[in-house]
Amino acid sequence: MDKQSLTGRLLIGAALAAMMAATPALAHSAGTRPAAVAATPAAEALAGILTDYEAYLRRVDPISSGMDGDREALSRLPDPSRAGDLARQAPLTAFRDRLDAIDVAALDADGRLNHAFSRYLINRELERIALDPSRLAFDSEGGPGQTLSYLASSTRIASRADAEAWMARLEAAPAYYDAGAANARRGLSTGLVQARSVVESALGQAQRDIASSPDGDVLMKPFASLPASIPEADQEALRARARALIDGPITARRQAWLAMLRDDYLPGAPIEPGMVHRPDGKDLYAFLVRSDTTTDLTPDQVHQIGLEEVARIRARMQDEMRAAGWTGDFAGFLHFLRTDPQFYATSREQLLEKASEIAKRADDRLPALFGTLPRLPYGVRPVPREIEETYTTGRYNSGSMQNGVAGGYIVNTSKLDQRPLYELPALTVHEAVPGHHLQIALQQEAADQPYYRRGADVTAFIEGWGLYSEFLGEEMGIYRTPYERFGRLSYEMWRACRLVADTGLHWLGWTTEQARACFRDNSALAPHNIETELQRYIGWPGQATAYKIGEIRLRQIRQKAERELGDRFDVRTFHDALLVDGPLPLDLLDTRMDRWIAEQKTR
Repeated sequence: MDKQSLTGRLLIGAALAAMMAATPALAHSAGTRPAAVAATPAAEALAGILTDYEAYLRRVDPISSGMDGDREALSRLPDPSRAGDLARQAPLTAFRDRLDAIDVAALDADGRLNHAFSRYLINRELERIALDPSRLAFDSEGGPGQTLSYLASSTRIASRADAEAWMARLEAAPAYYDAGAANARRGLSTGLVQARSVVESALGQAQRDIASSPDGDVLMKPFASLPASIPEADQEALRARARALIDGPITARRQAWLAMLRDDYLPGAPIEPGMVHRPDGKDLYAFLVRSDTTTDLTPDQVHQIGLEEVARIRARMQDEMRAAGWTGDFAGFLHFLRTDPQFYATSREQLLEKASEIAKRADDRLPALFGTLPRLPYGVRPVPREIEETYTTGRYNSGSMQNGVAGGYIVNTSKLDQRPLYELPALTVHEAVPGHHLQIALQQEAADQPYYRRGADVTAFIEGWGLYSEFLGEEMGIYRTPYERFGRLSYEMWRACRLVADTGLHWLGWTTEQARACFRDNSALAPHNIETELQRYIGWPGQATAYKIGEIRLRQIRQKAERELGDRFDVRTFHDALLVDGPLPLDLLDTRMDRWIAEQKTR
């Protein structure tokens, strides 16, 4: 999905967790759709709760609501302040109490699923508020400005009302910066602080934000192309108003943010990374692992799974190394891959064109694996140059059919000698199709699903699907050489090492060098990518554990379906069952897919 950094996820606070809203309609799992029946009192009670819950969450999460087509929400920013978090506790608790009063046994299977899912999300948000991770108000990619940058890049102005809505968000930006700064200062005062290396990265981005010229500023992007329905003189007046906001209060807040990081935060930032070294950090980290993996796994269990996956994948990498004709040792092959010019693009344009070609090949193979495809298209775009220095290799940005914005597969075209072409096929199928774009666009387009199901942020499923899609690339014939197959396995190793390194850093007290060793010695990741990723894990604890845990479960579910259905197994129907109703926490996904398997047996 749009994999925003901790900046976006934590500064928005309840906003991204607030993708838990719902509509009166009860969801039906993929498969047969039962005929309408009279609602029971329990079903009516649940529908009433979900109606109220949707209204509440649309109010507190204008970003998600705006992406869903709520025009009024496009003029607002969420409240990421501690006061805003605390104000959300009472209504969330009230929703949970109302859910607990329902006789769950009187609900049908779909009602029970919605009851369990909404209650899970509410409990997760209440636990998050209590632990107050919003104190980690920035990460290695920056602070509040990077959330605003993302919004600017995803905003399309098609009318005067759209222009005024973006202007209103610019007017609200100073308060958004102020809340982020207050969160960071609260972290300083309580000891929940980012490591010095993360602060230095965020400082670099803050300096780049200030260095932008008003006309070239990322926040001016929505005004770059205005509709002809707005007279030219009015267009210039709108741009002048925006430039005045950027030159005045927004620049003042950017300067204040930079000064806070440089003068207040950096001197108090410890060198050692890891939540284990912060007050109550282990409790927070254990929660983040549970939240992102949607399981009850402990960090120790996640670490062990990572070690086992590293060993398994390493054996397959050895096979592909030999298939490439390499007769030397593993370390020598990694050095060859990291340094031989044949594996690297010679221009930004060449890298972007190669990514586009792979994406088009992947498009061609989709109907063989999926019965349902999204209407929303996607584009292949470069990472904006103002953020590419600390940005990862590639990501996906969600689109919005309602707002006329395509999804975006975002490719980092800087540092070409660190972006090997043999990894590009795996990156493409993960971020574009059949990975994030296909899954998220289908989720957004599930019109008969509740609102919270159309936008729920379930990291283990979403990122697990992205990694599962890299595996699907083998079935699709995307990897055409031993080097590309090795690159695919190197990417899988990257995610296995995430389990080892993230838990090592934040739970076991590892140094950065201990975490670096897994990636350096077992994968072909370029040195710059390794360093960028390490800073990401240090600054965004827990999130990196979701990928492998989710992918393992998805592959287990498929293996079970293939085993139990035999000749009745159809991969297109199976993938539709996984995707069209939206993601779920892994235990609830097991329940839904077990039900689907049972239904298929009766056909």
